[in-house]
Amino acid sequence: MLGEFLALQSVRAIISPVKIGVLGATGPAGRGLAARLSDVGFDVLAGSRDVSKAEAVVAELSDMWGDRVSRVKPADNRGACAADVVVLAVQADAALTTSRQLSEELAGKIVVSMANNLVRSGTEFNAVLPPHGSIAKEMQAQLWRSKVVTSFHLVPAAEFVNLDEKMESDVVACGDDEGARITLMEIIRAIPDLRAFDGGSLENAVGMETFAAVMLTVNIRHKVRAGLRFSGI
Repeated sequence: MLGEFLALQSVRAIISPVKIGVLGATGPAGRGLAARLSDVGFDVLAGSRDVSKAEAVVAELSDMWGDRVSRVKPADNRGACAADVVVLAVQADAALTTSRQLSEELAGKIVVSMANNLVRSGTEFNAVLPPHGSIAKEMQAQLWRSKVVTSFHLVPAAEFVNLDEKMESDVVACGDDEGARITLMEIIRAIPDLRAFDGGSLENAVGMETFAAVMLTVNIRHKVRAGLRFSGI
């Protein structure tokens, strides 16, 4: 236990100066991720197209969790791009539009894509992939001056916002820039009980985006809330 505590403190020391912007922080995944990141010591800019909606969400989080979310500050999406690392937690159908509109503000940033472009057909989900093969690769083509990485595809959005609930999940990070992948994995590991794994380049992002359809289908048909966990590691 002491070793785990010291390891966590070491990770926090490495990444604590990093400020994180969350675009789409009014949605379930965005607000939950913003709350989790604040709870482990990050300064977070919670972005929305309408800053008044961001302010309302931050107020709601404060009512729920008090000082644990005191590092979350409201902003519009453009203002949230002032952070070192910017997470696009917007809906999948808006992810590419949002990144294209904010390409100037995102230049030189580490940009994290969480999007899975899925459609539901009865009791199953199917992936819909863009021309470049994945949303992450499509986003990198748009944001050629940014370092796009992708993660959190298989973490249920509802689990983020309950800060008292353990998130026992393995999270894979993919990206063409090694430094950006390492930074993202350090952020992931700062959240208790999440394990981060290096999934290689953006070529492999398609695997994570499409497997999300399989996992959601399993959850629906078996009436469970399963997550990803690697064995033997």
